[in-house]
Amino acid sequence: MKFRLAAVLAVVFIVISHVALAQTKIVTLGASLQLTGNNANLGRYFRDGYQVAVDRINEKGGIAIGGVTYRLALRVLDNQSDLNLGVQQYVQLVTRDKVDFLLGPYSSNDTLNDSSVAEKYRIPMVQGGGAAALIFSRGYKYLFGTAPPAENYFGSTVEMMTKLDPRPRTIALLAADDAFDVSLAKGTRALAAHYGFDIVTDQQYSEHNTDFSATLALVKSKAPDAILWGGHETEALNFIRQAKSLDVNARDMFAITVGVPSADFRKALGKDAEYAFGMSPWLASPLLHDQWFGDGAQFARLFQQRFGYEADYHVASAVSDVETFAYALEAAGTLDKDAVRDAIVKSDFECVYAHVRFGETGQIDLPQIVIQVQDGKIVPIYTDHFLNKPRYPLPPWGKRG
Repeated sequence: MKFRLAAVLAVVFIVISHVALAQTKIVTLGASLQLTGNNANLGRYFRDGYQVAVDRINEKGGIAIGGVTYRLALRVLDNQSDLNLGVQQYVQLVTRDKVDFLLGPYSSNDTLNDSSVAEKYRIPMVQGGGAAALIFSRGYKYLFGTAPPAENYFGSTVEMMTKLDPRPRTIALLAADDAFDVSLAKGTRALAAHYGFDIVTDQQYSEHNTDFSATLALVKSKAPDAILWGGHETEALNFIRQAKSLDVNARDMFAITVGVPSADFRKALGKDAEYAFGMSPWLASPLLHDQWFGDGAQFARLFQQRFGYEADYHVASAVSDVETFAYALEAAGTLDKDAVRDAIVKSDFECVYAHVRFGETGQIDLPQIVIQVQDGKIVPIYTDHFLNKPRYPLPPWGKRG
């Protein structure tokens, strides 16, 4: 009799569980990401950042919208690093898959195109992959960005250069022709002029370029004190390897916009990554807190344990994108797209990435921390003052350890 009663209770529990699961309210966030192709490594960072945030919020009980508890779901498509396919997939996410809200892709070029889908269908998109000025100059109402403006990526670096001894005087500025790097170069020219630096080489190269020999020959002929380089991670790897092969070196320093925060990048280059300066708006810190992950250091440990690699600022910004929706949905108390959009505009919260508050164009503004590779690790060097001693000046290739 007891066995029969226990069996009946077990069946009842299973039925109730299935009914409860079926009745669970879901908010689905959709994204088209570069999971294969040229930009797959950084596309993966955004996918994993989105996923860990969705899972953590659900583990903590989900979000309350209008007095009802909802769980988050994530729908991700692989755009294969193809701009046109990305646009098609965002249309699919909205019209066929019926996702509720949109998260962004990696890269400014992709964001520039894909965000037009969000604007057309009046569905909020929050993204940390696009930072170019052109993205936010179009007056879009449904697009929000958690990456700081591309024009000022070298801001802290150029300011730091005025305080180095010996002080660099001349710069070789090299940047790709994609939307982000066009903005980057424009902003860096203004920074150089403001601080009194002479740009002796100002070269644009084609995005996804693999042969830098001609550019490097020009740089070598100008013998600049500093090389400031902008592009994608794969291009950076090629540039540095070819610079070593052709024995091209700046007299004092070399700084790049991508790669340095990435453990994969540093591992790929080994000792050739040493001395390289980079920048990041985020480093894992116990001073950054939110209700789901605790603090930035705790988040970094959790992420490393789950995915087997270090989180960088792309991952952290992806987390903040999901959290932006969580806060906005609770504040709006509804899934109405315009109400949620209005709540995002008013965002004002701290998370493990930063204090999130959007400006008039929909973009966040954060200072960049200058970082340097020292003994294979990231060392924070400068914000508006020196945090640690840089390894400077840069030795020639033949004299590096």
